[in-house]
Amino acid sequence: MPTAPTDRTPSTQLAPALAPHFAPHLAHWPPGVPHHLSLPGTHLFHNLEVSAARYPDKPCTVFFDTVLSYRDFKAEAEALAGHLQAVCGVQRGDRVLLVMQNSPQWAIGFYAILRADAVVVPVNPMNRTEELRHLLADSGAAVALVAQDLLDEMLPLHRSQPLGGLQHLVVATYSDHVISADGDPSSTDSVPDIVPDFVRAPRRVPAREGVVAWCDAIAGRHAPGPLQGHADDIAVLPYTSGTTGAPKGCVHSHRTVMANSVGGTVWFNRTQDASYLSALPFFHVTGLTGSMSGPIYLGATIVILPRWNREAAAAAVRRHRITTWQTITAMVVDFLANPALDVADLRSLSVIRGGGAAMPEAVAHRLHAEVGLDFIEGYGMTETMAATHLNPPQRPKAQCLGMPLFDVDSRVIDPVTGTEVPAGESGEIVVHGPQVMQGYWRDPQADAAAFIEIGGKRFLRTGDLGRVDEDGYFFMTDRLKRMINASGFKVWPAEVELLMFRNPAIQEACVISMKDAYRGESVKA
Repeated sequence: MPTAPTDRTPSTQLAPALAPHFAPHLAHWPPGVPHHLSLPGTHLFHNLEVSAARYPDKPCTVFFDTVLSYRDFKAEAEALAGHLQAVCGVQRGDRVLLVMQNSPQWAIGFYAILRADAVVVPVNPMNRTEELRHLLADSGAAVALVAQDLLDEMLPLHRSQPLGGLQHLVVATYSDHVISADGDPSSTDSVPDIVPDFVRAPRRVPAREGVVAWCDAIAGRHAPGPLQGHADDIAVLPYTSGTTGAPKGCVHSHRTVMANSVGGTVWFNRTQDASYLSALPFFHVTGLTGSMSGPIYLGATIVILPRWNREAAAAAVRRHRITTWQTITAMVVDFLANPALDVADLRSLSVIRGGGAAMPEAVAHRLHAEVGLDFIEGYGMTETMAATHLNPPQRPKAQCLGMPLFDVDSRVIDPVTGTEVPAGESGEIVVHGPQVMQGYWRDPQADAAAFIEIGGKRFLRTGDLGRVDEDGYFFMTDRLKRMINASGFKVWPAEVELLMFRNPAIQEACVISMKDAYRGESVKA
């Protein structure tokens, strides 16, 4: 008699992406978590609407002890969306740059742009004028939301062209969202000492046509028009780092962003009562989905740090009883290296997840010994709106990318022939899944190089080399373009780095190639 399928049994009806070669990792899937994840087919702004309706008085953001409720967060986002439409002329599908450090205004600006039916172009706040010039020209944006501390880099581009170009700037002042102990938002004299000077800075917005202070844009109380967008509209246009040329825009729809915003919360069994330490930059897809849009989908609370500071991070965990911290290896290394750290203050944490580089074994052991938690590593790209692979929380493997997430088909192929390699052998990692971008922004040539068809499916070529073990877990070998050819032998820098990390005296290491007259290339750490 046939048995009915359960959540632990793969079903081609429930999850058509699952294939026989996925079988090994399903044996180690998180208990109680379904193999297939049904995703909301809605606009991302709807996530905020639902959470604000369910939990209107609940803290949405906490910024140096200043709390913004879901009700007030949504109201400010709608007022800013109205300004973008009524004053800046933003229409459906227009791109709007978002240029600031982590702050309540970054998150509000993200949802305001979406509410205006426009496309968010998240920008690294370290970018300078010439880099911003490329992003503006390539995206075609005419409007930017920019923080006061970064305004000097934007002003040279404002109305610098006779026709087109950057026309409108809405300028945010971080201190507008920091309330002093006496309840006065205009005074920062009595806010916590740990608040950096650039956050304390009072409002100074130049009087210039086409430039408006954020608070004045909100005060206009323009009502946005009816929401017209749908799940397959472009929502976010993050740009790659540009290591192999000019940065390229990755076209992500509401649906692709939703995949990882929802998927991460389910994988780690998070609820609306979770509190997140949001220290990863929101402009990066990992921070955007895991530390902002995912928690807001839940109705959870995000405790925001504008920049990484290990003392501020420890204080946030202690004061706000943080349960979830999505981070990168370098932050954890620095955090645990703090001689003043009191591990007793970290007992509220139940999940520390991240990636960016392999976690040194000595640091992972200390984290487990002192905090009682494993560092749950994962893997993803800008092109996949963060994670495609994660370790299962109950059975993580050290220095491992994890296993393919919900409905992700990931394989290891020969980078030359495109054929799948046997388990255990190294090759290029390719991925097919609901979080993979639609393609590069107006760049069909780049699309042709980035995608490969295997068995009728469109796979993204990651450019990363890896292998799959007998349990179906993926491990990174290295970047395809980082391979060192020493006297004809292939040397993978990541493997050398992992060996070095076994020495507890080594906190961080980077292995590179150097020219060698005899060997062609040699290895340098």
